[in-house]
Amino acid sequence: MKKIVILICLVGAFGFSQNAQAQAQFALGLKGGLNIAKFDISQGTSNIDNRTGYHGGAFALFKFAKFGIQPEVIFSKQGSDFKVSTDSYEANFDYINIPIILKLYLVAGLNIQAGPQFGFLTTSEIKSTVSGIKSTEDVKDQLNKKSDTSIALGAGWDLPFGLTLDARYNLGLSEFKLDNGPDIKNKVIQISLGYKFIKLGK
Repeated sequence: MKKIVILICLVGAFGFSQNAQAQAQFALGLKGGLNIAKFDISQGTSNIDNRTGYHGGAFALFKFAKFGIQPEVIFSKQGSDFKVSTDSYEANFDYINIPIILKLYLVAGLNIQAGPQFGFLTTSEIKSTVSGIKSTEDVKDQLNKKSDTSIALGAGWDLPFGLTLDARYNLGLSEFKLDNGPDIKNKVIQISLGYKFIKLGK
């Protein structure tokens, strides 16, 4: 009896492996789209507004039946607009982000997505208008942290002809601050259009 059970398990595992290999897919692609970014500030009376930006980069997809893993390298323009009294500020923070996304495929290419994202700051400028005088300052040396960790949550649709459509919410987990200011986290909504220019498998 024990040998029969072992044999059934081996046959089942072999069948699953063959099925996964039959449906395996590898793809390389490019993607880009809209950012709606905002700082989540722990304290203060500042009026925080969204900042519109863009993102773009490359991705690889390793798909096995209903599951996929999609690492990406993305340039992302983030930050926020905010006001202090009558003075206005625009924080322009650019990152190179590396999300590693787990995709669960449902039906007809529709999928839900989740995974960690690791970001590295490349540009940090604050444009200010104080008493009608405009200025721009590089604040990178005033930041206590030049990296960012987020959790990405979203949904996507793998369309025919190699096209992809994604919508994600990147919720910042790590905090940073400017000098002795309040703690800040990044929050970014992303809408992306992509294209798989290399596709192997089904």
